[in-house]
Amino acid sequence: MADLIIHNIGQLVTCASTGKPKRGAMMQDVGIITDAAVAISEGLIEAVGTTDEILGSFDAAKKIDAKGRAVIPGFVDPHTHIVFAGDRLNEFELKIKGADYLEILAAGGGIISTVKNTREASLEQLVEESRKRLDKMLACGTTVCEIKTGYGLDLETELKMLRVIEELDKTHPIDIVPTFLAAHAVPPEFKGNTDGYVDLICEEMLPKAWEWFVASHFSTSKIPFYADVFCERNAFDLIQAERVLTTAKEIGFKLRSHVDQFTNLGGSRLSIELNAASIDHLDAISDEEIEILAQSETIGIVIPTENFSAGKTQFANARRLIDSGCALALSTDYNPGSAPCPSMPMAMAISCRYQKLLPAEALNAATINAAFSIGLGETHGSIEEGKTANLLMLDAVDYRLTMYEFGSQNINAMFIRGKRYEDL
Repeated sequence: MADLIIHNIGQLVTCASTGKPKRGAMMQDVGIITDAAVAISEGLIEAVGTTDEILGSFDAAKKIDAKGRAVIPGFVDPHTHIVFAGDRLNEFELKIKGADYLEILAAGGGIISTVKNTREASLEQLVEESRKRLDKMLACGTTVCEIKTGYGLDLETELKMLRVIEELDKTHPIDIVPTFLAAHAVPPEFKGNTDGYVDLICEEMLPKAWEWFVASHFSTSKIPFYADVFCERNAFDLIQAERVLTTAKEIGFKLRSHVDQFTNLGGSRLSIELNAASIDHLDAISDEEIEILAQSETIGIVIPTENFSAGKTQFANARRLIDSGCALALSTDYNPGSAPCPSMPMAMAISCRYQKLLPAEALNAATINAAFSIGLGETHGSIEEGKTANLLMLDAVDYRLTMYEFGSQNINAMFIRGKRYEDL
């Protein structure tokens, strides 16, 4: 006896994999079962198959007729910065007038302006404001996400952000994976002394963050904890990034990194050599590094929302990454400055148009591969037996409408851990 059976599904888009991220031609396979059904018990997927197979083998306390609609996995957003205070609306206008990201950062804006507001905010304020952002993501179909710190840049505020992330995970329907990004920018008090700030990160901040993790429910729930670094001009150079990442790895963190967003400093190669789970942005990755990435277990995360927000016409070469055999994931990078976007469907729509991903490739990048990039590929990101039952029933009979029609809401019903969202 199952708890729930959803039947008469026109397209059950499973995004099923072989226990690892999808690559190459497999990115075009989203595992569609027609006239399908899914049985759910205790928040997990018990079985998938045709409607006749499932209704012939299972009964359920509750049954829902999908009426021919498509059902897809809940989206997984593997790169976000949603814990912050304040806004950057003035910078939005500056960018329209022609100022670029690095110019704003060098002038004390960008990340630094958000740092000031976040340091001044209480934990309660940050929880309240960040929960509203999670609500927006959930409304767009995101059921799992990664959240980074990085708007504190001092020990007290970075730990405060971690506590906010933990509170959100305990109280919000979206499942969260935490990342420690003290190496996001150089704080004002260390201006001209980046090495001194790296000393602080490595000698004090990373160990204290790990202490927090060990005592947190993330550790007991076996959710991974990542360390991240922004390896970029006007942020952290290759030597500094290597020190942060190697120190974090020695402590026990898993690794990810912001690399090649604007300039290539060698951060992709470094991160791959350190077995990072992901390297993110990749606008300036070299052909040689693409080949290295393709031979590695590291997942490349592309972020078209940042390019779109900046009005750029050049995007990370996601088509080349896939065709070279790299495991590719997709993210919104939801943040107050460079990508104020909560919508994975919007990220997919942009990637199809500007990065030439096929709809199937975009969906796999936003679900199963994204889940593997944050250490949850065995439990989330696809509709397979034994996995968490996070499902989206679309207001469409074909899943491709999600990428084709942008700027609208095409979700008819959402199921999180096997329960309809409004019943949670």
